[in-house]
Amino acid sequence: MTTAIKATEAIKEKQKATDKLQPPAKYAVILHNDDYTTMEFVVDVLQRFFQKNLQEAEEIMLKVHNNGEGIAGIYPYEIAEMRVLQTEEYAYEHSQPLQVSLRKIEN
Repeated sequence: MTTAIKATEAIKEKQKATDKLQPPAKYAVILHNDDYTTMEFVVDVLQRFFQKNLQEAEEIMLKVHNNGEGIAGIYPYEIAEMRVLQTEEYAYEHSQPLQVSLRKIEN
């Protein structure tokens, strides 16, 4: 085997290793505390859009209430964005000022 062929094969092997797909970045959907949104509404949102059971929803709601924010869920970007939009629209429809944001999770 010539040196040129060996070099070409080495380049191809290196390219295969770098061409592997990376898992998608994850984003946390954050609910923020305010003085007006009811605790019951936050629990409803967590059960309706984030598939939390009552106990999980109440635990997250208390984190929001006591710490100023809480993680509703962690998803790939498109799903997280959809959950934020659904939550914002639902809050608007129910006259609740609930604030929701995304935060990238660093690997």
